Amino acid sequence: MWQKLWHKINNSVTGGALIIAFFSFLAKIFALLREKLIAHNFAASEMADVYYSAFRLPDLIFNTLVLGALTSAFIPVFQKVWFKNKEDGLKLSNSVLNFFLLFITILVVIAYIFTPQIMPLITPGFNDGQMTDVIKLSRVMLISVLFFVVSNLIGGILNSLKRFFSFSLAASFYNIGIIIGIVVFYPRFGLVGLAYGVLLGAIMHLLIQLPEVHKNGWHYKFILKFDKNLKRILKLMLPRTIGLAAGQINLIVITMIASTLTTGSIAVFNYANNLQSLPVSLFAVSLAIAVFPTFTQAVNEKDSKSFSQNFSRSFRRILFMLIPISVLIVVLRAQLVRVILGSGAFDWDETYKTAQTLGIFATSIFAQGLIPLLARSFYAYEDTKTPMSISIFSIIINIVLSWQLAQYFGVFGLALAFSVSSIINMMLLYVFLHFKLPNIDDNKILKAILKISLNSILAGAVAYSTLIFLDVLLDTHTFIGIFTQGLGAGLAGLLSYLVLGIVFRLDELDIVKKMLRKFVLLFRNGKH
Repeated sequence: MWQKLWHKINNSVTGGALIIAFFSFLAKIFALLREKLIAHNFAASEMADVYYSAFRLPDLIFNTLVLGALTSAFIPVFQKVWFKNKEDGLKLSNSVLNFFLLFITILVVIAYIFTPQIMPLITPGFNDGQMTDVIKLSRVMLISVLFFVVSNLIGGILNSLKRFFSFSLAASFYNIGIIIGIVVFYPRFGLVGLAYGVLLGAIMHLLIQLPEVHKNGWHYKFILKFDKNLKRILKLMLPRTIGLAAGQINLIVITMIASTLTTGSIAVFNYANNLQSLPVSLFAVSLAIAVFPTFTQAVNEKDSKSFSQNFSRSFRRILFMLIPISVLIVVLRAQLVRVILGSGAFDWDETYKTAQTLGIFATSIFAQGLIPLLARSFYAYEDTKTPMSISIFSIIINIVLSWQLAQYFGVFGLALAFSVSSIINMMLLYVFLHFKLPNIDDNKILKAILKISLNSILAGAVAYSTLIFLDVLLDTHTFIGIFTQGLGAGLAGLLSYLVLGIVFRLDELDIVKKMLRKFVLLFRNGKH
C-alpha cells in the first residue's frame, strides 16, 4: 500500500511539489538552526564577515557553471534522449558529468592557487587577520565544488525522471554538515572548521542522492562522447551561464561594498537575506522545480493550452502564499529576527539592523518567488538568452543602486537596491514571456494580484494591531514574551487572511484546496 502511495506522490506535479516543499521546509529548519548557531557564536562580527565572504569565490565557480545553468540546459535535452533510448541517455549524462568534472577541477585548482591574489579584490575592506582567515576558508570550500558538480547533475537526472525524494532531502544533509562544522569542527580546528563543515555537507549532499538514481537505472560510466546532444546542452548553457556569472559578480560587488562599511555589514546582509529566502525556496522554488518537467513536456507536445494553464495556476499559487508572507514579515520583522537569531553574542543593536534589512528585503519576496517560475518557462522553450539578458540588465541596476544607496543608508541601501532590481527582473520576464505565449491568463492573474494584495494588507493590519495589544500584556524583553507576541500576531494575521479569502471568494484558495484534495486522493488510491 505505502509503496503504491509513494509511487503516486513521487510521480506527479502535485505530489512532487508537496515532497519538495516538505523537505525544503525541513532543510530550512536546519538552515535556521545553522544561522542561529553562527549568530550565537559570532553575531555581526569580523569573523562572521569572514565566514560569509569565504563563499564568494567557490560560489562564483559553482553557481555560475553548475547550479541552474547545467540543470536548466540538461533536463530538457536529457528527457528527450532518455525516454527515447535509455542507453543513449546514460551515455549523455555520463559524458556531461565527466566533461564538467574535468573542466571544474581545472578551475578549482587555478582558483585554489591564486586565492591569495583573488580575495583582496573581493574583500578590499578586510584587515590582515581577516584576509588570512578568508583565504583559508575559501580554499577548503573550493574542494566542495567538485562534490556539488556530481550531486547537482544527479539531481537533474532525478528531476527529469520526476523523482523528487532524495533530491529534496539533499539540502537538509548539506545544512547538517555545516551544523557539524559549527558544533564539532570549530571548537577543534578554529574558524577553518566552519569550512570543513561546508565540505562535509557537500559530500553528504551527493551521497544521499546516489541510491535513488541507481535504483532508477542510472550508473556511472567513464565516458566522454562529445556528440550533438552534449554540444546542445553547452550551447543552451552559455546564455544562462553568462546571466549567472553576472549574478555572482553582483554578489561579489555587494560583498566588496559591504566590506568597506561598518564591521558586521556583510553578516547583517547575509543573515537577513537567508531569512527572507526561506519562504521563496519553500513555496516558490519547490513549485517551480516540480512543474518544470511538465512545462517541458507541454512544449515538446506543442500543447500551449496545457502550458498556459499550468503556468497561470502556479503563478497564482505563488502569489497566494508569498504576498501575505511578505506583509507579515514586514510587520513581525523584529520578533522574527530576535526569536531566530537573538542569543549569545547577537545583541539588540544587531537585532535592529538585521530586522530593518529583513523588512526591506521582504518588499520583494513576491518578485523573487516568481522569477524561478518565469525563468523556467523560458527554459522549457530552450530559450536561455532572454532570461540572461533580463538578469544582466537587472543586475546592472542593482550594482549601480547598491553603490549609490550604500553611501547614504549603509547595509539598508544594499537591501533596497536588491529589492528594486528583483521587482524589475520579475516584471520584465513577465512582459517578455508574452512574446512566446500571448495567452497566459492575464485577467485572472491581475484579479488575483488585486484580491490577494488587499487581503494581505488587511491581514497585516490585524497582525500589527495584535502585536501592539500583546506588547502591553507581555514582557517582550524575554524570549518567551517576544516569541508569544510574534506567534500570536502571526497566527491572527494568517487566520484573518484565510477568512478574508473565503469571504471574498479568492480563487487561489480553491487551487490550494484542490491541491490538498489531490494529495488526499493520492493517499486514498494508494491504499487500494
